[in-house]
Amino acid sequence: MARRILPRLGAGTLALAAQAAQAAGEGGFAGPSLGPVPVEFILFGCVLAGVAMFHHYTLRIALGGAIVIALYKILLSPFKAGAGLGGFAAHLGHEWVVLSNLLLLLLGFALLADLFEKSEVPAVLPRFLPDDWKGCFVLLVLVFVLSSFLDNIAAAMIGGAIAHTVFKGKVHIGYLAAIVAASNGGGAGSVVGDTTTTMMWIAGISPMEVLEAFIASGVALFVFGIPAAMKQQAYSPIQKDADAQAHIDWARLGIVAFILVLAIAVNVTVNTRFNAVSDSFPFLGAAVWVAILVTVALRQPNWGLLPGAFKGSIFLLSLVLCASMMPVERLPAASWQTALGLGFLSAVFDNIPLTALAIKQGGYDWGFLAYAVGFGGSMIWFGSSAGVALSNMYPQARSVAEWLRHGWFVAVAYVVGFFVMLAIIGFHPGSQPRGSAAAAPAAAAPSK
Repeated sequence: MARRILPRLGAGTLALAAQAAQAAGEGGFAGPSLGPVPVEFILFGCVLAGVAMFHHYTLRIALGGAIVIALYKILLSPFKAGAGLGGFAAHLGHEWVVLSNLLLLLLGFALLADLFEKSEVPAVLPRFLPDDWKGCFVLLVLVFVLSSFLDNIAAAMIGGAIAHTVFKGKVHIGYLAAIVAASNGGGAGSVVGDTTTTMMWIAGISPMEVLEAFIASGVALFVFGIPAAMKQQAYSPIQKDADAQAHIDWARLGIVAFILVLAIAVNVTVNTRFNAVSDSFPFLGAAVWVAILVTVALRQPNWGLLPGAFKGSIFLLSLVLCASMMPVERLPAASWQTALGLGFLSAVFDNIPLTALAIKQGGYDWGFLAYAVGFGGSMIWFGSSAGVALSNMYPQARSVAEWLRHGWFVAVAYVVGFFVMLAIIGFHPGSQPRGSAAAAPAAAAPSK
């Protein structure tokens, strides 16, 4: 079943990407094409297919693909920033902040998750969680709530750390997919819960317009959460009783809290008060590492985790770099159909540039877009940074076929949640963000 689903998902994703590229018209920096599809998309499709089919070689395939696409762009197809090595250097100069932030966050939150697990809070939680499948579901709800005000990577890693303890190290791939979906769904309706929603907030979109995404993600939580919880309970039951020897290490827990509070404070401050410089330096990732280094004297992090986390991070950064080199200048016309398709595209295409393009275009119902680009990446393990971070903790998750086979309910939940929200509130274009194409005519129109 998974082998049939994957080609259809890939074909639909590339079709939407091709439509977006074609909609760009004479973009000025697109290179040779095969029919309506630029060669870059074909190369990227090959990379994604390779990652899907040969999950034991994902790092080599992703890194090799990034090198091949970069060489192709340098030699044959100019970047938006220009042609040749100069164009590539200028492109990296624009992308380095996103790449650096991701690297710092993935490495930092790997240490944070270990600190949280060693605080023994997960070992104490069975005192408060139901001891049947409902306990597995409550854990997903906890991840969902945490992600509404934390970074989704941190929420996923904390959820993974708790799961490792309460399920005694035996966590089903379907449940891992559900943890990722909960972390992405929880951030979809909050302007501080996900990078994409924060981008909307910075562009002048009201937090209330994004809040409606919780309708869809809340419905999705029940659609994927209940079957995932039952599957996990059957695979490895939740621990019924707390470890009698467990005692919370308040110093480690305090360090975790300090890291998260500092990260949230820096993220909100920089993006809301100094948004002109927020793209010039990886403030969020740097804040996490400042907090880690400041607290080293209290508790030493497990530095031995960094080599493995670094390898997983390079994989994600390679895919993000590949996606950033695709010649997409604008998206098809804003509609609920386009928003629905962007969710599937988000499973393989970095949602940050997708969101930037949508903001520039304007005309979207921002709650639908936030849900689509936020939750959509959960359908494949490498479709979101939360999924890649969790797979560093659980390497068995690095199989697209197994993820789709055991976590099929995530894709179903995405569609159900989307259409429930569409039926309840309908798709209504929201306010036009600053600098969007849709806002320009209104700004230019004479006042009456």
